[in-house]
Amino acid sequence: MQYLEGRKYVVQAIFLAVALVFATRLFYIQVLDGSYKLAADRNTLQRIVQTPYRGLIYDRKGQILVQNTPVYDLMVTPREVKQLDTVRFCQLLQLPPEEVRAALKAARAFSRVKASPLVQNLSTPELAAIQDNLIDFPGFSIKARMARSYNTHTLAHALGYVGSIPPAFLEKPKYSKYQAGDFLGITGLESYYEQQLMGRRGVQYRMVNVRGIEKGAFRGGEFDTLSVAGQDLHLSIDSELQAYGELLMQGKRGSIVAIDPKTGEILAFVSAPMFDPATLSGKGMGNRYMELLNNPERPLFNRPLMATYPPGSVFKLVNELVAMQMGVVTASTGFPCNQRLVRCTHNHEYPSNVGIAIKQSCNPYFYQVMRAAVLRGRSTNRFEDARLGLGEWRRQVMKFGLGEKLGVDMSQEKKGLIPSPEFYDKRNGFHRWNYRTVYSLSIGQGEIGITGLQMANVLATIANRGYYYTPHFVKSVGQGGPLPQFRERHTVGVDAPHFEALIPGMQAVVDGRGGTGNLASLAEFGISVAGKTGTVQNPHGDDHATFAAFAPAEDPKIAIAVFIENAGFGGTSAAPMAALMMEKYLRGNIAPWRKRWEYWLQGPAEKFVRRR
Repeated sequence: MQYLEGRKYVVQAIFLAVALVFATRLFYIQVLDGSYKLAADRNTLQRIVQTPYRGLIYDRKGQILVQNTPVYDLMVTPREVKQLDTVRFCQLLQLPPEEVRAALKAARAFSRVKASPLVQNLSTPELAAIQDNLIDFPGFSIKARMARSYNTHTLAHALGYVGSIPPAFLEKPKYSKYQAGDFLGITGLESYYEQQLMGRRGVQYRMVNVRGIEKGAFRGGEFDTLSVAGQDLHLSIDSELQAYGELLMQGKRGSIVAIDPKTGEILAFVSAPMFDPATLSGKGMGNRYMELLNNPERPLFNRPLMATYPPGSVFKLVNELVAMQMGVVTASTGFPCNQRLVRCTHNHEYPSNVGIAIKQSCNPYFYQVMRAAVLRGRSTNRFEDARLGLGEWRRQVMKFGLGEKLGVDMSQEKKGLIPSPEFYDKRNGFHRWNYRTVYSLSIGQGEIGITGLQMANVLATIANRGYYYTPHFVKSVGQGGPLPQFRERHTVGVDAPHFEALIPGMQAVVDGRGGTGNLASLAEFGISVAGKTGTVQNPHGDDHATFAAFAPAEDPKIAIAVFIENAGFGGTSAAPMAALMMEKYLRGNIAPWRKRWEYWLQGPAEKFVRRR
């Protein structure tokens, strides 16, 4: 009996051991090794994400600037790759083995179970070669998508570009709708309006056999969702004006910004040096991007939005308006051209009123205007009086959209600098500075910094006699008009009569005898231009040239700011360039006898500098 009892336990132990082996194997198959599940899924159901058609981009006249072209990427799911015939694979794609191995390593590092791009933008021969042999390479698939193509060689800084989503982005909730291999807007309007342009993805579920051949929709497409195309953008940019501005700025560094004062719509946005937007699209884009990035001329730098410079004498207009609103000067206030206060670069008549002072750009006059605005006797301590006065002056100046971001529909915008009392406290020490420390602000020099976009917006504000709309590129998203924030009117807290008092002086700058901006005149066409020249001191080389204006003066349709680095006096280079741009926009063409200005303005900025 004891013998039989012992055999019973042996048999039970054998059964338990066998059961344990089967259980262990089953656990491995079902839990640890997902290849069986993947194969089973592949035999039955496949989830296909449909990328929507990205919205197109048009100019203000309905011309297509950016459209979509179909391209194909080779995708890889590392876990499904079995015994890859590397030699044959590389021969099909005409790729070196080390490049393929590096790409596979990167794909495995991203995810072993999710598909990611191995080769993007397959050429037609590459696509044909791999597609016919794809069945021999499990784990690889072809993904069709739309890539951007361009009908323009201009406007690269505003349009921006589209690129493959970085793997790090996929971990952020903001990008939960994207997957590896997707493309999204990286800079410019492509980035700012990404949500509107991208549309909504769709999903299809398809039955496939073990060899990956589609057998039809799963349950008749009951669970499929359709993709929704992105919305089109209709820009305010005038393509012809934009191309003309880029022609005039060839060989230079600087910017041109033109705005419709009545709406805030940006008509032209030139950042020089320029590059073709197609440079950052298609195969080899990465190498071309690095070439632009390493170019010492910095063509990727968005100058109208990101470059901040002292505005020069154009800023005298803002100083005068602030002082008039404070009640410390009037349109008929005169100040002597006292060059012991600050040097004046022009020989001119006594500035007995603001019109003469603006026409002749008298530095001592505006020195005294700002001094009257800042030193108002609020404190018996002269240092504290300067602190209090500068603080009030700054608050009023910032209402013009200076020293802060305007809120344009582009993410790269810089706010510039309108220095505060705290700025000088930190630099000089508390109660260790006075008006003589900051007087250079009165003529737009020193620590102040504004962008080309801000300068154009100041002129739009003067053209409107006291208000502006936030500058923007997009007239309409789809059929819905601009975004709501671009329909709001912003007032600057200066009474309209003060603006009216400035405009005759600005007209005299251009059309008055001896005005500093005579080369901007369009009087021969019956167009009155109101403008202001500027020359920005540059301690590192030749001075920078500025000119800002609007026209027609009585019914403004365009406000413009031109900034040319190292071009010297603004009246010599920036003023005639602005005149040609305004003529092009208002008349539609350049008069034949004025073509000489067009030819003369082309070329490097150094040609405009007077050498002593």
